Amino acid sequence: MMASNRYRLRSLASAGHRGARLAVALLERTDRLLGVILLFNNLVNVAAATLASVITIHLFGEERLALAAGTVLLTFLILVFSEITPKVIGAHHADRLALFVSYPLTFLLKISYPAVWFVNLFVSALLWLLRLQPRKDNTPGTLSIEELRSLVLESGQYIPQKNRDILVNLFDLEHITVEDVMTPRGAIESIDLRASPADIRHKLATSYHTRLPVLEGDNERVIGVLHLRRLLGHVLQSDFDVEELHGLVTKPYFIPADTPLYSQLQFFQENQQRLALVVDEYGELLGLLTVEDIIEELIGKFTTGMPDSSDKLAWGEDGSVLVDGGQNLRELNRRLGLNLPVEGPKTLNGLILEYLQAIPEADLSVRIAGVAIEVIQTEDKMVRMARLFRPDTVPQRNEAPD
Repeated sequence: MMASNRYRLRSLASAGHRGARLAVALLERTDRLLGVILLFNNLVNVAAATLASVITIHLFGEERLALAAGTVLLTFLILVFSEITPKVIGAHHADRLALFVSYPLTFLLKISYPAVWFVNLFVSALLWLLRLQPRKDNTPGTLSIEELRSLVLESGQYIPQKNRDILVNLFDLEHITVEDVMTPRGAIESIDLRASPADIRHKLATSYHTRLPVLEGDNERVIGVLHLRRLLGHVLQSDFDVEELHGLVTKPYFIPADTPLYSQLQFFQENQQRLALVVDEYGELLGLLTVEDIIEELIGKFTTGMPDSSDKLAWGEDGSVLVDGGQNLRELNRRLGLNLPVEGPKTLNGLILEYLQAIPEADLSVRIAGVAIEVIQTEDKMVRMARLFRPDTVPQRNEAPD
């Protein structure tokens, strides 16, 4: 009874299972449950000991050797048939047996309630003196996020692998910030109103997105967000004029970089927003986050409109892979099965720069977290392209640390 899964019993009880309802009722008052079990258990053991003594005396008289042998034999029988064997069976089949033993235990509790109540008076008094009073509601304690995560991972055949992955990703949202999954500032597709009309028209015609940040000369100055569907309706009604873009942009929505991803999902819902601009503590633009970014963090990539370098992430036959320097480290770890550190920099370029404390040149190689990394191309003070080698394909060096 004590080893049974109370959450499963509650689920069965809510579905109408009578045995589960009786088991839940018994477990809500463990003092009564333990009282009736131990009452009859001790009655049987004491009666067995008395009966064994009477039989031994009747057969062999008061011979000390016979009494000692009877005591040893009775102890062996009680241990094997009354203690160890039934308890091992109960521990390994607790959930199934609890549904059946709840019926006789409920009956025994009813017929012996006065005795159980009387014994529990002394038990309660002793617990009060020891300041160890049990909780009034003996419901299962609340589970932490990590405990729930472990339950999901150990669910085995009860939850499909894809569903387990989604649930685990949901738990991880509490520990992930918007900075971990945002599109970095250098990769944001935007419209600069100071560009030529031809360039603006080309940008609008070739954009993969329905919402674009609108800048005015300075990458730090975002004046709004343009919804291309609104622009399409406006173009169909009259001739398009670049100056009219000012009236079509909506107010930008800014969020801090350290906001937990799960909280930001709620903020998107409360503010009825789908796109936010991420800023640091000084108000400088760091990147862009959308609702789709959060959803993809839960269920994986599902959009096909925007080409994504991460779709090509796979080890080659030689155990290596070419990776863009701006690739997110968490995505690298997920797609390639690596364990690169994600507590600091969020991109491969940032990780290499932090490790070297300098801007590397091409053909330089380093080993970080057991992964050999070769810098292929550097440009504009950053690593543009690097080659990663699968850890088990590169021999480890003993003469020098990573």
